[in-house]
Parts: sequence; structure tokens; C-alpha cells
Amino acid sequence: MKSYKALGAAVISVVLLAGLGACGTTDEPASQESGKDSAASSHPAPFDVSGIKKDDAIAALVPKSVSDDGMFTVGMETTYAPGEFVGKDGKTPIGYDVDLSNALAQVIGLKPKMASASFDAIIPAIGSKYDAGISSFTITKEREQAVDFVSAFKAGTAFAVQKGNPKNLNDSDLCGSKIGVQTGTMEEQAADKLAKDCKAQGKKDIEVQSYKLQTDAATAVMTGKIDVFYADSQVTGYAIKQTDGKLEQLGKDSDVVLQGIAIKKGDKQMVETMQKAMQKLIDDGTYSKIMEHWGVQSGAIDKAEINPEVAD
Repeated sequence: MKSYKALGAAVISVVLLAGLGACGTTDEPASQESGKDSAASSHPAPFDVSGIKKDDAIAALVPKSVSDDGMFTVGMETTYAPGEFVGKDGKTPIGYDVDLSNALAQVIGLKPKMASASFDAIIPAIGSKYDAGISSFTITKEREQAVDFVSAFKAGTAFAVQKGNPKNLNDSDLCGSKIGVQTGTMEEQAADKLAKDCKAQGKKDIEVQSYKLQTDAATAVMTGKIDVFYADSQVTGYAIKQTDGKLEQLGKDSDVVLQGIAIKKGDKQMVETMQKAMQKLIDDGTYSKIMEHWGVQSGAIDKAEINPEVAD
């Protein structure tokens, strides 16, 4: 998962086809389009947050250090669809984390500013360069030593198959199937392990096929070249949405971890602001609408928590 990238895992990249505007700036060049997405017709337009009203009580909590310039500046690495990536122009951030950032800005009465940066550079700059980091950060005990978190999403891994599961596959036993993964991802390692387990048990072999692009793996399932697509749960959900029902999820999300909004360590005012703003969006239904808009509703949470308990 991208969320583990700072701990050594590879970032998932997805090719870009189309996207519409959102408010954004860049600290460094954003990723460029790499070609057509054969598994999708287009990316969704950003979710419209213009109707969200400022919450005066929550806005009053915003620290002066954040509100002085009138901006809510969010650091994110824009190479991870559908969370945060760039649109057709090669520089404008789009994705569910972008929509969520824009919605949070509306609640606290500030203008949103998305700043694209390398993933590992975001956390050290929170509180100086960025007011928050919203970039599919997995909440870990190690990271909680450097920043505070407000939970915002839960991510795992998930399988997808052709609609109707014509081969009657079972996610608990994929021996004998062909599994497609993106090269260099944790799912590739996990699929290789599944293949070894099948061989050790004397069952039919799993054939693991590695693709440079996630979209190529998803297309291979649609066309019957392989049986299963295996990726991060939000990537799988997005692929299902983008293929207009030609794919469906097999089983439930697994290896689920919490992701969150990273905030300057010890900034109690800003942490409280983000927690209350997140919870407001959850309670009024805006949050779930954003998640559904991007096909990632399986990762939706129902409670925004400050520095939630997480495993080592």
C-alpha cells in the first residue's frame, strides 16, 4: 500500500485519463498522464462541496497560526488514485482525499490549498509548510511519535472478479486461479505467498501475473485473461466503479488498517478542530457521499478519533 511507503512498500500508481478542476498548487511537479485507462471511461468530477456551510463553533477553534493567511494548506502526494492524484491537465489534484480536504476547509471557513509533495517529505513539514497532511497515511505507533492523527478512512486489500463470479471462485481458496497484481506492490508479495501455500498443500498452482499498471490487471480480468484482480481495497473499489459493473468484489476487505489526517504534534487546538470537522461531515452524510462518489465506501468510518489505538 502507498500508506506503508515510508516504511518500505511501493507506491501504487494508476494511469490517468480525465479529471476536472479542484483548487490546488504544487510544491514540485505533479505526475503526468501515462496513457489511456482501458478499464475506465473517465474519472469522476470532483464532489461538489460548495453547499457545505461554515460551522462557526468549529471555525472558532482554528489556531491563529492556521487561520491568519485564510488558507487550509494540505500536503499530499498526488500519485495514488482514487485517493489523491492529478487530473487531465497533469497538475490539478483530484480524488476522495482532495474532496475531503475541500469539505473540511468549508467547515472551518478557510480556502483550501492542495500542495503536492513527495510522500516522505509531508510529515516533517506539518505545522510549518502544511496545516495538515491528508495523503492515505496509515496510522502507526511510529508515526504517532511525530504527528497527531484524526482517523479518516480504513484501508485494506481486496479481490475483484468478473461480475457474477462466473468461475465460482472463493476468496478463502484461490488455488488453481490466475491472479493479477501490480508489480512491486505488497499484493504481489502476498499473491506469491498464496501460490507457495497452494503448492505446499499439493493443490493446483496459482498463476501470479504481474502488471506495470493496476488498470491493465483490472482489464485482464474483464477480458478473461486472468481470474482475479488483487489490490488495495480502495483501488479495487474504484476499479469496480470505473468498469460500470463489469467487475465485483470477491469476499470482504482484509488486512484492514486505519488511515488518518496528520496534524502537528501537540497542537491540541488543530487536532480538536479536525476531529470535530471530520465528525460533522460524517454525521451530516457528506463524508459517506464523498466515499460513494469514488467507489470506496467499504473504507468509510463512522467515528473520527484522535490518535486511535493501532497495532505495532
